[in-house]
Amino acid sequence: MTSPDSVEGHERLRLFAALPLPGDTVGRLVAWQERDLTTARDARLVPPGNLHVTLAFLGTRPASDVDGILAVLREAASTAERCVLTASRYRETRSVAMLVLDDEGERATRLAEGVGEGLERLGVYEREGRRWLPHVTVLRFRRAPRLRPPLPDLEPISPSEVALYHSVLRPSGAQYEILQSVPLGG
Repeated sequence: MTSPDSVEGHERLRLFAALPLPGDTVGRLVAWQERDLTTARDARLVPPGNLHVTLAFLGTRPASDVDGILAVLREAASTAERCVLTASRYRETRSVAMLVLDDEGERATRLAEGVGEGLERLGVYEREGRRWLPHVTVLRFRRAPRLRPPLPDLEPISPSEVALYHSVLRPSGAQYEILQSVPLGG
């Protein structure tokens, strides 16, 4: 974890808010990726440290925005109920494969909406026109491999915190670093 105090105000950071996944969930997802997704040609598995559920992608922002963004996350997390997510289906888009999640009681959806509204009020984010879809990106590719893997063997996922991530672009792909996390429910 990086302290927000360690980034300079004039620096520009690629930021997003997300639900980090519990360690046992990450372990089971990695085993599933290695067993059922490695047949995809010209594709890259999303590394364990990058598996999460995105709430809002903010793009490149000045580091001076970090404190305000964290305040929004703290506010949204303080009243959030613990989310329970379950694997629903595998889906491919034009550049990624994802594990779509069912959101019991729509608690994660309400959290995502609260985060989005707060970030919009702050002026650092514009929500998408479509409904938020809880998912974990598991594979990246240039051409959809059209896989039909079985769903991974996962217990219900219950994240305990929301985090502000910094996406650092490297030649080997993006590396995600948590700047700070906030517990759900205060």
